Amino acid sequence: MTGSPSSLPDRAVLGTGIVVPANRSFGWVDLGVIGLLATATYALVTVAREWSGPLPVIPGIHLEARYLPLYALFSLTRGVIAYAVSFLFTLVYGYVMARVVGAERLMLPVLDILQSIPVLGFLPGFVLGLVHLFPDRNLGLEIASVLMIFTGQVWNMTFSFYSSLKSVPPDLVAVTRLARMSWWERFTRLDLSFAATGLLWNSMMSMAGGWFFLMVSEAFVLGDHDFRLPGLGSYMSLAIERGDATAQCLGVLSMLAMIVFIDQLVWRPLVAWSHKFTDDEPAVVSGSWFWDRIRRSRIGLAFSKSLGSLRRRTRPTPVSAVAPTEPGTPQARPLRRWTLRLLAAAGIAVILFGVVMYVRLLGGLTMAAWLGLFRSTGATFLRVIAAVLLASVWTIPIGVLIGRHPRWSKALQPLIQMAASFPAPMIFPVVVGGMLQLGLGLGYSSVGLLLLGTQWYILFNVIAGSSAIPRELWEVSRLARFSWRHRWQKLILPSIFPSLLTGWITAMGGAWNASIVAEYMRYQSHTLSTTGLGATISQATERADFPLLAAAVGLMAAVVVGFNRLVWHPLSHQAQTRYTLDT
Repeated sequence: MTGSPSSLPDRAVLGTGIVVPANRSFGWVDLGVIGLLATATYALVTVAREWSGPLPVIPGIHLEARYLPLYALFSLTRGVIAYAVSFLFTLVYGYVMARVVGAERLMLPVLDILQSIPVLGFLPGFVLGLVHLFPDRNLGLEIASVLMIFTGQVWNMTFSFYSSLKSVPPDLVAVTRLARMSWWERFTRLDLSFAATGLLWNSMMSMAGGWFFLMVSEAFVLGDHDFRLPGLGSYMSLAIERGDATAQCLGVLSMLAMIVFIDQLVWRPLVAWSHKFTDDEPAVVSGSWFWDRIRRSRIGLAFSKSLGSLRRRTRPTPVSAVAPTEPGTPQARPLRRWTLRLLAAAGIAVILFGVVMYVRLLGGLTMAAWLGLFRSTGATFLRVIAAVLLASVWTIPIGVLIGRHPRWSKALQPLIQMAASFPAPMIFPVVVGGMLQLGLGLGYSSVGLLLLGTQWYILFNVIAGSSAIPRELWEVSRLARFSWRHRWQKLILPSIFPSLLTGWITAMGGAWNASIVAEYMRYQSHTLSTTGLGATISQATERADFPLLAAAVGLMAAVVVGFNRLVWHPLSHQAQTRYTLDT
């Protein structure tokens, strides 16, 4: 007797199509799940003990290999917490900026300014404020490190989510209105679904951005204070300072192991899940061996049943029964208007106070210092442009290849995810050493270093954009017998342009940020530096020269915001009006 798997009484079918015995016995996989839960509990206790421990006067970082698992745990915890904060910030800030009328005029310039400030620009305020708030505990320094990683993660996610919401086809928005969906239903059923692919790829890029500045976030000098938190970043920083090649190799291997772990545990299943929002064939979507085994276990099956029962009990009211949201009463509108005015006045007062204090801080700089800053800004600007152009040459065709061809996607996607997640500063000494052997100084080598840190922003956004092209358009181009040039000109480039533009914007912001580690570094007990704004910021931070640091950070922010206003914003308007895939 034959029948479908779901009709068999002793079988259970999971959401992914995996068939497992409903009454299977307790096995090795279940023991592994229990061991994993016990390990996670121990890790949480260890991290909590470290965060609540006393702040050491002399930081102790050990280069012995036995400390690497513990350091990897601490770094992973900081990165995950920073990503959670970044994700919540992205959803709230991006949604308000895209959906609330008038909010874009204020929030978009603020986002431009924030993403243009390098990590070291936030460092003095975070560290001094939080260490003063928690003078005897590690908690203040740990929170400061998490916030610095957050500043390396959040901006490209927010830009991607905002760009996706602005690109939602008007017809779909009209359908949500006709269906009388509440704002929450529209957010969960339309906005998040439409933005899922781009948000996922930019989430992977955000984690990579956090790892990029891991060494800066865990080990930094501020005046007379040498702050080091136990982690892979501080381990690699100390290994590079001492020229310990064995320790550097061990640190790189530990970082690779952590990246593979995250890829298998988180990104691989999420990428497989995200294909439900594209036109890819389910047959070519690879799953996650890790979660497949967890779901086959007795514990996983029991959890799936409990979750399914909870969903059935909490199933929302059908859309047709949802009443339309009533507008605010006329009596409440003046109160809301005056509240917004008071908040705006308070914000303007805070901004004016900050501007006055900032100008007073810059008063001690000489004309020679300003001329040096302008020369450094020009040098870094040219390196950033060169890095973005070089990155675009290879990331655009490779991104389209991965996004549209399942075979190449399955083969290259895991490798690219791991390569992008690896923090480039950890291999900077190897790259710089090779370029120095070729007779290239740090001035030219830093372009290659910027390229290592910024190319992934463009690649991931191109992959997300090309994978969202409807299959029908590809079929039309094939039936019309487009040549490869016409296909790129009429279909591919216009379709991926909004995502590509987001990649360019975040890549340039990432390149400006990366200049602080690409233009100034310690190499085999020597300090290498070149003329550039990033080198100026790094030197000013080490010397605690706050007037010079404030001027350099402000100049970098002004250049980035000015370029965004003059170049990126007109292109963004075109992307939102001419190059959207309306259905």
